[in-house]
Amino acid sequence: MPTDRVLLDYEGRHRRRATLTCESGREVLLDLPAAVQLRDGDALRLEDGALIEIRAAAEPLLELRTESAAALVRLAWHLGNRHVAAELGDGYLRIRADHVLAGLAARLGASVLEVQTSFDPEPGAYSGHAHPLVRRS
Repeated sequence: MPTDRVLLDYEGRHRRRATLTCESGREVLLDLPAAVQLRDGDALRLEDGALIEIRAAAEPLLELRTESAAALVRLAWHLGNRHVAAELGDGYLRIRADHVLAGLAARLGASVLEVQTSFDPEPGAYSGHAHPLVRRS
């Protein structure tokens, strides 16, 4: 059971080394051998055995929807070709707010909605796991 929590946006959850400030005010030094993508619900196991839960903060995103699955796949291909981190949902893609990408999505026929929510993009084919993490189920 976690003893504390830390709230981080997407960039704050992709770290190798950082000082994290928990909800209690406690500061924890994250010092991993390589950068990892911490996800909402993960936990860090400290040297004393305590668990610090990772919570994803809300941030400005674009929610992209299309008229068909084929159009959504086409949009996903264009975003992937630009190495854009994307969260895949049931009938939508979410990306970090960017006016250039909003224009691209609109030109490809997508509806573009600005939303404020947590961002949990696909981790990618080469992401690994670090030992101090406790992964959510």
